[in-house]
Amino acid sequence: MCLFVLMRDEYTSPNQVTAKQGGSQQTNNLITFNHKLALLVPFRDRFNELLKFAPHMTRFLRQQSINHEIYILNQVDGYRFNRASLINVGFQFTKNECDYIAMHDVDLLPLNNQLRYDYPQNGVFHISSPSLHPKYDYPTFVGGILLVKREDFELVNGMSNRYWGWGLEDDEFYVRLKDANIEVFRPTNITTNKQNTFWHFHDKQVRKRDTQKCFNQREVTRKRDHQTGLHDVDYKIESVQVMSIDDSTLKVLNIRLMCNRNLTPWCTCDPLPQAHASSKMQRPTGVNAKTKL
Repeated sequence: MCLFVLMRDEYTSPNQVTAKQGGSQQTNNLITFNHKLALLVPFRDRFNELLKFAPHMTRFLRQQSINHEIYILNQVDGYRFNRASLINVGFQFTKNECDYIAMHDVDLLPLNNQLRYDYPQNGVFHISSPSLHPKYDYPTFVGGILLVKREDFELVNGMSNRYWGWGLEDDEFYVRLKDANIEVFRPTNITTNKQNTFWHFHDKQVRKRDTQKCFNQREVTRKRDHQTGLHDVDYKIESVQVMSIDDSTLKVLNIRLMCNRNLTPWCTCDPLPQAHASSKMQRPTGVNAKTKL
């Protein structure tokens, strides 16, 4: 079930996005060679998963002749995990070299080569479709693996920076696509199903999701964010490393995200310092910060 609920006073756009089947599956290698994919993998403390992910995805993309680079977006600060902000940072870093991105979970691997990673010419292409993803099946789901061309990601101002902890950032991104009238396409004529199209190897006992909601996080993160996104993500790239795993070469961006606790106090669920606690909490209206490269 989708947990993202739009508040009526926050979203009144009549634009609709219909999730269509198969509209951007391109199999012509000439199309593929004219583009370059940045595979963006938000990451923290998942090295065992990465050992499986990197060799598999390298072989999978080579079989499809996809010109690509794999970027591990490693969050090194002490705040809660922020998948969306990491993707914003990864896009900023790669946009001059790559003209489309794959937002890609590290624990979800495609098993069927019919799932194409080609340039999504006609809209965004949701590879891990609700009809194929082993866990999620609500119709507006766009998480897991999503291909987005550079122009579309810039058009919607990337992803919201308000989602510290696990969940909902992809549901908010769907609404951004809907606002911009960008269509979501999904695979068709796939010969596998929800049980055997992907390998989803997240161990919830070992890697528990950070689902805690603190301060006014629950209220704020269920509304469309019209303020934050690609243009104001606040971060510092501490270092860039090249890593090899088997026959895979990865670029690891060690990213320190910044948090303004007046705007998103839930970036950590620790009590606010006395100076913050004694003043009236600001309602999030944006992040007034410079993008750092």
